[in-house]
Amino acid sequence: MTLPCFSIIIETENLSSAELEGLSRCLDTLANQDVSPTTANEVLIVESGDVPVDVIERLRRDYPWLTFRRAEPGIDYYAAKMQGVGFTTGDVIVFCDSDCTYRSDWLRNLLTPFAENQDIQVVAGETTTPILNPYELAIALTYIFPRFSHLSFLQPSSNYFCNNVAFRRDFLLKYPIPTQLPIYRGNCVVHARSLKTQGYTIWKQPQSQATHAVPNGLSHFFWRFLLLGYDAIAVCRLSYDAHQSQLIQDLRACLRLSWNKATEFASRVYTVFAEDWRRIVYLPLALPIALAALVLYFTGLILGWVKPNAFLNAGDKVEVSWEQS
Repeated sequence: MTLPCFSIIIETENLSSAELEGLSRCLDTLANQDVSPTTANEVLIVESGDVPVDVIERLRRDYPWLTFRRAEPGIDYYAAKMQGVGFTTGDVIVFCDSDCTYRSDWLRNLLTPFAENQDIQVVAGETTTPILNPYELAIALTYIFPRFSHLSFLQPSSNYFCNNVAFRRDFLLKYPIPTQLPIYRGNCVVHARSLKTQGYTIWKQPQSQATHAVPNGLSHFFWRFLLLGYDAIAVCRLSYDAHQSQLIQDLRACLRLSWNKATEFASRVYTVFAEDWRRIVYLPLALPIALAALVLYFTGLILGWVKPNAFLNAGDKVEVSWEQS
């Protein structure tokens, strides 16, 4: 089978909240793909000023297939992704993140559906987090990334993560990820809903597996979970009915989001121990951390309800906090 020509885009905005070594780990897993990155039209790093010049020079030596482009100052996560599309030429655009590592067959499995079916426009892989200690167990129970499904076939999905997804280039340019939204993160949620509303299918490829780093440090942990709650209701507001009371719609959204979070937590408890029951030894230390994460989420949800503009301009402050953690 002839795979489509493709480009890979990696942004480094996440590096302000993660160790620089994470980028090298990411690139090592790309170098070890069974579809070599040298066959890509471009492997583009959209550099937002977080990577020191000497590190860039070292990366150029170690990974000669890399191309660097400087992003606009202060650009955010999704805007960096979309800006990178303009610097690439592949028929399929693959998004990955500097704080993720990828299984060696990740790229082949992500690209194959495009070669098999010309009607497929979006293919999303599965992303999860590691569990090697109590902290990571707590994150696995409460963070946005579910456990791997271990399925072996494509299936329709209602969402995707921007660290593990591929689009046909023409389709993405026609239906770009929105960047100017009154939310901190969650643009891909809005984008996925819009695509579904317009009748397009996001296909999930369970065999394209990525592992995302856990929140790095206390400050990153605090802000990440607080903003998850804040963004949850902010995203809901974007689809409100203008003819109904916002107060009533807010109340319904908060109740629905609270129920969803509770049922998600219960499901995660089952799946993480179904994967490996020996993780039970981590549970006594993990539970207080998981509880703190849930408290932060619900605090953010309430803040987003009573004070919708609380964090709209807090991005720079949050990033500084993460860098100092």
